[in-house]
Amino acid sequence: MSEPSYAFSKHLEGVSVDQAVERVAEALKANGFGVLTKIDVKDTLKKKIDVDFRPYVILGACNPKLAHRALQGDPSIGLLLPCNVVVQEAEGGALVSFADPKAMFELAPDAPIEDIATEARRLLQQAKEQL
Repeated sequence: MSEPSYAFSKHLEGVSVDQAVERVAEALKANGFGVLTKIDVKDTLKKKIDVDFRPYVILGACNPKLAHRALQGDPSIGLLLPCNVVVQEAEGGALVSFADPKAMFELAPDAPIEDIATEARRLLQQAKEQL
């Protein structure tokens, strides 16, 4: 599976989704982010529509300082927050994918937030490398 242009990923060989979620939370924390939301897609789909799905978790990550700066620059930018991280079962382990803030904020070209998106991207890539 090729990587989409709006994300960057890392495969964690021999790591379960639960273990990967823990690692991601720690790496995010080390880079100034916290996990605001955790959506267990497998569990939700089973409960809501009785569909079996592979382990798949969406984490909503936020760096409060960067979010505050972005919201000061454009109050509507909250529509693109938080930064999503997907942890899903993949062959032989877990695949962790980070939404690329630079790609997301291209949806708001008039917002004065390019430097914030660049910094968020740098920190998320750093977190990815720490997994």
